[in-house]
Amino acid sequence: ANNIETDAADMCCASCGIAEVDDIELKNCDACDLVRYCSEKCQQDHRPNHEAMCKKRVAVLRDEILFRQPESSYVGDCP
Repeated sequence: ANNIETDAADMCCASCGIAEVDDIELKNCDACDLVRYCSEKCQQDHRPNHEAMCKKRVAVLRDEILFRQPESSYVGDCP
């Protein structure tokens, strides 16, 4: 998908497809931030479709946090 399609997808509910407009505020998936929903019902309805991708993304994010080392961690290390 190109950037225009990706941007458009980010502005719509992953479950029902409703666009984010003045009176509709979409909320990101709490776990992965990859998709957005207009309501808890839509999030629950879409969960079976999203669960596998969400778990993969959460694992990647967790690994990135676990393996990120502060720059100061090199101080005092043997050459």
